[in-house]
Amino acid sequence: MLPASGPGAGIVERYLVLGLAMGRHVDGFVDAYYGPPELAERVAAAPMASPALLMAEARSLLAALDAGGPLGDPGALIGAASDGTSGEAASRRRWLRAQVVGVLTSAQLLAGELIDYADEVESCYGVRPSRPLEDDIVAAQRALDEVVPGSGPLAERFISWREAQAVPPEALEPAIASLAEDLRERTDRLFGLPEGERVDWVLARDKPWSGFNYYLGGLVSRVAINVDLPVLSTSLAHLVAHEAYPGHHTEHSRKEVGLVRARHWWEESIFLVGTPQCLLAEGLADLGLEVVMGERPEKLVAEHLRPLGIAYDPDTVAVVSKAAEALSSVRALAAFRLHEDGADPETVVAEVARLGLLPQARAEKAVQFLLDPTWRSYISCYVEGLPLCRRYVAGRADRFARLVSEQCLPEDLES
Repeated sequence: MLPASGPGAGIVERYLVLGLAMGRHVDGFVDAYYGPPELAERVAAAPMASPALLMAEARSLLAALDAGGPLGDPGALIGAASDGTSGEAASRRRWLRAQVVGVLTSAQLLAGELIDYADEVESCYGVRPSRPLEDDIVAAQRALDEVVPGSGPLAERFISWREAQAVPPEALEPAIASLAEDLRERTDRLFGLPEGERVDWVLARDKPWSGFNYYLGGLVSRVAINVDLPVLSTSLAHLVAHEAYPGHHTEHSRKEVGLVRARHWWEESIFLVGTPQCLLAEGLADLGLEVVMGERPEKLVAEHLRPLGIAYDPDTVAVVSKAAEALSSVRALAAFRLHEDGADPETVVAEVARLGLLPQARAEKAVQFLLDPTWRSYISCYVEGLPLCRRYVAGRADRFARLVSEQCLPEDLES
């Protein structure tokens, strides 16, 4: 047991401490924490645990879960809670076990153990990634060639068209505010939002991602939008939906109220990279815009952007976006090239630019994300998570409501 765990700590407290201890090694590993502050203070004050100790604690937790040890929510800190009904306890144990396997895998990588890329993804995120075929990507390019406006080579036309959709810097914040207000109202009407929830929007630089939700607890998120590269009007509504309504902020705030506050399931008060929790979170967030605005939301988006003088032709965007969706697998192929084939990053940047029809700067940003130790296998959360969630939801609002309200694992969506 890690020194920061209290005497007689139950499985949930030990899980929280393990995640916090991993976070001292890996910046960004703890995506969010709003659990008992005493635990965070204890972990911060204790000596940094070695990777070997973290692995040993993860294995000990798995053994305790398999042996039926008490979940024992951190009662001494926040008021005792029972394990719940037998069915609830079994479901929580299964969820916690999958989470701990992911943390164990991350600790093994931290210790320098060599794990095949596909095995890493499966252990961390609960799905086995498939290697995209370049032939399928080229077929998607051919489909795109038929719909992208202009004349000349496809790459030049597509890059020129897409970069022309850049949001003027002075219009970015008003556009975010307008979209967020509409998406919030639609989300509240469909699923309900907790009273007092709030999102604060900020602009950021020098980050490997395009947007990031910092969930602060207390039903508040700070969402950062990366402006290293121009933000495109074609992706802005998706970005707002993904990070806030009905995506990450909606999931976090609903689970804080429904699982943590109401049921004392304190394992939900920490959000850890490298776990199945992330794959479903990214999948449902990517699905969010079409859930609340329909499969083709472009005409509704145009109502927000046109009054602000932002270039956005909904008919063209709809046709191009549908054809271009298949190109998302380029990111997955790039991850395999880097981490299974050992390809040189500069070579992969060139491949991403060619296959993804991206300018050099955007291809470099994509590969930067894949080279970050915290995020290298995270790309599977998007590439595998979206189709998994889309198949499961199948247009049903009640199924999406389950994803933003309950503990689920990827395997639950396949049944």
